[in-house]
Amino acid sequence: MPANASNPPTKVLVILTVLWLIGLLLSGWIAKDRVTWLLEIFPAVIALVVMWSSRKRMELTTLLYVLIAIHGLILMLGGAYTYARVPLGFWMQDWFGFTRNNYDKIGHFAQGFIPAIVAREVLIRVFALRSRKLVAFLCVAICLAVSSAYELIEWGAALALGQGADEFLGTQGDPWDTQSDMFLALIGAISALLLLSRWHDRQIAARDATSA
Repeated sequence: MPANASNPPTKVLVILTVLWLIGLLLSGWIAKDRVTWLLEIFPAVIALVVMWSSRKRMELTTLLYVLIAIHGLILMLGGAYTYARVPLGFWMQDWFGFTRNNYDKIGHFAQGFIPAIVAREVLIRVFALRSRKLVAFLCVAICLAVSSAYELIEWGAALALGQGADEFLGTQGDPWDTQSDMFLALIGAISALLLLSRWHDRQIAARDATSA
């Protein structure tokens, strides 16, 4: 069946798109800082364009579409309130006795968890890597590279925006914020590989069989 034929992943992509459009409208409407909102949701907009433009060549697995959808909503919520002010972070602060709003740590964990499966799918389906150990190593390395690149972008934003970058950075006075962000991305990547690899393999096999 050709990759652009009607099949469940296509329906999932449509649902993802509708969900994201609603999320973008709502988050943009309540956004506390418009510049911060644009910076935070920009990756989701790029991802949406890439998913639609590449779908005829390679439909992603349903698992990956769902993970990407969740990641986008995390970004939109963080962009709406700014990461240091998301209500969920304050609730976590009360529940667990944190000294700061840690919603951004959820975002950085997701920054490793979801890209690990993205990288895994590309390495297996596009580059046809067969060694699962090599795939796992490259997935972790790619996620760390993505995390470090994002930290460099934050640094560039801080230099460009000056005082206005505080909302985007969301460090909340933590001198080790960059290091802890990258560590959580690492933990997220490893967790995704340990928890989802077998499930992902089954979905890849089903997707390739359907696309054949």
